[in-house]
Amino acid sequence: MSQKLPRRQFIYYASAALGTSLLLKACGNSSNSPTPNVGNTTNNSTAVTNGKNFKIAMVLPGITTDKAWNQAGFQGLDTAKNQLGVETAFVEKVAQADQTEALSDFARRGYNVIFAHGGQFDAAIQQVAPQFPKTFFVGVNGAVQGANMASLRIDHLQTSYICGIIGANMTKSNKLAYLSAQSFQATDEELRGFELGAKSVKPNIQITPSYTGDWNDAAKAKEASLALISSGVDVIYQWLDNASPAVLQTAEEKGVFAFGNTTDQLNLAPKAVLTSAVKRIDLAIAYLADLAVKNNLKGEVYTIGLERPEILYIGKFSDMVPQELQQKALQTKEAILAKKIMFEPCQENGKSTRCVKQA
Repeated sequence: MSQKLPRRQFIYYASAALGTSLLLKACGNSSNSPTPNVGNTTNNSTAVTNGKNFKIAMVLPGITTDKAWNQAGFQGLDTAKNQLGVETAFVEKVAQADQTEALSDFARRGYNVIFAHGGQFDAAIQQVAPQFPKTFFVGVNGAVQGANMASLRIDHLQTSYICGIIGANMTKSNKLAYLSAQSFQATDEELRGFELGAKSVKPNIQITPSYTGDWNDAAKAKEASLALISSGVDVIYQWLDNASPAVLQTAEEKGVFAFGNTTDQLNLAPKAVLTSAVKRIDLAIAYLADLAVKNNLKGEVYTIGLERPEILYIGKFSDMVPQELQQKALQTKEAILAKKIMFEPCQENGKSTRCVKQA
């Protein structure tokens, strides 16, 4: 398993010899949790061409057992450890205010590559990366790129477009919703795909975006779900982490439909979930880790779509989805792969977005 660093509290201290600096104080599950041996904290310039001397860290916003985004990221880190023989470590439940210090700490400890697991880390990466030019920072679901910065992106728009078609065919109220924690590039693209897919079936259908502000707060997720349902929404496309089951189970309780996300979540609420947008981000992370070990990782955005079916695909269909609609969804997937349906940059209402182009 990957090495888990304790959760931290950040405190300042003054020293005549060192001046004012930032000190990490462990506050993990046990008060006497040992500090892991992570090598020379002042030298991260060692040239490596194999996994034996390579160190990869991950900073996660939630818990590694959420059965969604964070767990998938952690599994990718562990896959890299097992397949490549690299040394790994991680820290979970990193609040936004602590992002820069968590990234900096791993860089100071000599980690070669640091995965920041979420687009919400982009600003922190841009702040920290120039200070540690010999460490490579990867924003998962991010948009950063540069000398020692890369982003790993899933083409969320492709699967959300297919789900939009399904949702538009299943709704009775013609009111759909997209529910997530934050608006940033990845969630905006997923919302856009859901909207484009739904409007390809019903041009006047209503899609309402809603954001809880927290990926893991189940109470906020349930409250937001109930508010959407009370407004007439009868299909919810959600992307949350540990709070995801709260949305799906609330939908089931209230007799409306929903979509799973990241993992196949049909079994979490079988009377509500129509299908899931499955994103094997674990395999995508392991793929970039392999590039890094081979010194082939570049400062660019790596986007993975349906052309990698082991990474991005539509999950199991509920029996509630008619066979003909299941076939339409699969035919749409094939049309995207064949580039008969393409998503190209465009301007809409004065804003840059992506629009559908039919070949």
